[in-house]
Amino acid sequence: MTEQTAVDTDAAPAQTRLEALVARLRAYRLAQRRKAAGQGRGKGSRITTMLGAIVVLLLLLFGAGLSYLTPSGSGRQLTLDEFVALTGGHRVESATFLDQDNRLIGRYVLPDQTTAPFWLNYPKSDVAFGSLADRLAADGARVRVDPQSQKVIVRTVTIYLLPLLVLASVFGLLFAGSRGGGSGIGEVINFGSIGSKRGQKGKQGNSIGFGDVGSAGEAIAELREVVDYLRNPARYDEVGAVPPKGVLLFGPPGCGKTLLAKAVAGEAGVPFFSVAGAEFVESLVGVGAARVRDLFRRVRAVAPAIVFIDELDAAGRRRGRGGGEGGSDEREQTLNQMLVEMDGFEVSGGIVVMGATNRPDILDPALLRPGRFDRHITIELPDAPGRDEILRLHARTRPVNPDVDFAYLARRTAGFSGADLANVINEATLLALRLGRQDVTTPELEEAIQRVLHGPQRRGVVLAPEERQRIAVHEAGHAIVAAAVGQAQSVHRISVLTRGRSSGQTRTTTADVLVRTADDLYGELVATLAGRAAEQLVLGSLSTGAEDDLETASSLASDMVGRYGMSGRVGPRRLLASDVDGFLGGKSGLGDLAPRALDAYDEELERLLLAAEAEARRRLSANREVFDRLAGELATAETLEGPALEIFLYAVPHEPPRFSPSLSVSANGARTPRKVTT
Repeated sequence: MTEQTAVDTDAAPAQTRLEALVARLRAYRLAQRRKAAGQGRGKGSRITTMLGAIVVLLLLLFGAGLSYLTPSGSGRQLTLDEFVALTGGHRVESATFLDQDNRLIGRYVLPDQTTAPFWLNYPKSDVAFGSLADRLAADGARVRVDPQSQKVIVRTVTIYLLPLLVLASVFGLLFAGSRGGGSGIGEVINFGSIGSKRGQKGKQGNSIGFGDVGSAGEAIAELREVVDYLRNPARYDEVGAVPPKGVLLFGPPGCGKTLLAKAVAGEAGVPFFSVAGAEFVESLVGVGAARVRDLFRRVRAVAPAIVFIDELDAAGRRRGRGGGEGGSDEREQTLNQMLVEMDGFEVSGGIVVMGATNRPDILDPALLRPGRFDRHITIELPDAPGRDEILRLHARTRPVNPDVDFAYLARRTAGFSGADLANVINEATLLALRLGRQDVTTPELEEAIQRVLHGPQRRGVVLAPEERQRIAVHEAGHAIVAAAVGQAQSVHRISVLTRGRSSGQTRTTTADVLVRTADDLYGELVATLAGRAAEQLVLGSLSTGAEDDLETASSLASDMVGRYGMSGRVGPRRLLASDVDGFLGGKSGLGDLAPRALDAYDEELERLLLAAEAEARRRLSANREVFDRLAGELATAETLEGPALEIFLYAVPHEPPRFSPSLSVSANGARTPRKVTT
């Protein structure tokens, strides 16, 4: 046993030295390759510089040749008739024929017996030349012929040889630029290539991991299986388990789909190929399909690897829409090639395709079937704990004061995406720098939230007293009615200051709930129309300040009637077509309806909006004293929040409205039962 241990001990240093030698050899080869690549780039740069200088020199020679070939001549230009008249009186003193230019130059005698130069062009023919020469000889002038033999050579070189040399040098410059890594003619040659710098080697080129992603626990749990498969595919082969070929991430913009894909690559430590769907779409037929083939060829060469296609809907749109119906459409060819490639690799090859989109509703069904994008993961907007986690993640690298209450900020930012929350932290940091602070405190974060929601404050806008009073009445109406319908906790801040495109703001937040009742929606509708009702109740007139409120209220009422079936007359029917904008927040249009159904839809919208406005006026009249005090205080203080606002809101008795699908509005604004007709 002792002898064997000694042998092992002696062998260990030898193995260590061998490993060190191999490592040094690899480092030397890598250095040599880098040196050769650097020399190649340097040589390419020198060739490019030399060719550029040659092009400039040739262009200068071409310009000089054109200047030399330009016919010379000074003095007065004569026509043939004027020259004939001039030769009749022995007035031409000397003349020279320029043979290549077909020009006659000379001097003639003026009436005061002085001489002046002249020139004229004559036709290129022996008859014209002989006629002019005879007239000059008869007039007694000194005649000379210049054959201009040097211009024959210059014309040949300038017109025929130099342009060819310039073109050859320009093409050489383009080729040399492409070989040296520039944007040369090689870009045109490689038009069907997806690009050479698409791979990143896991943690070395991507330091993002799952620890850098907040509020995505369920998605991370699904993606850990992909990471485990890429790290150890043999484990799945042993039990016959088939991992997903493709993973589709979809959800609203800014929720972290691309960040999750980078985190998967960072955790797996495999080559990561990231492309955009728009890179496959070209006007030239066949280019997109060629790029798809080129991408998957490269991925197979380095498998296991991850292919991430961002904005997949750009290349994977449902066939038969937005283009030609035939098979020659470029987008359809690209999609067909993508489908073939995803079927063409084996699961054991270690290739996982990840896609991200905001529009899963328009993707082609062939992409979504099992065997291609097997796993669909929805990335939702973060809830309050998720927003708290995201804010803390982004605050790690910023000088945020330890006393900041992130849970409070998370409650104030309902509906914010991860990108919005990152922008809040960044805006707060910029505000702290602008104010000369060493750290970021709660006031900067509060202001950053307002800037993200409504834009920066327009300090150059000065409101007239009448405008300030009207805005105060409008915003106070929103706050009082929101409190009266049981939403006092959702009102955080009201202001008459102008921000972005709005002249005042009432900041409200809604709870993170999945299911909302008809009473909840009706209460929100009443609070939305409260600003308009307050202006009409107090000031006796309406203004343009309710434009956004009307848009929000009309959209909400349309959903209640045509989407959720909350109407006694329309009944349990969905009149609105399916959502066409996926997670982009677009509104659905009406489907193909009969005129009778459209009339019923319009009448129900009008009834619901009038009933909500009448309910808002009733709530304001019942709380008129508190409403007037709040409007006066807001007009003076400009902004109310926190305890200064709560003292008014909690003085309002609250009673959630009861929504009935069969209520109508009487002339005095009271709600009366209405007979439901079918």
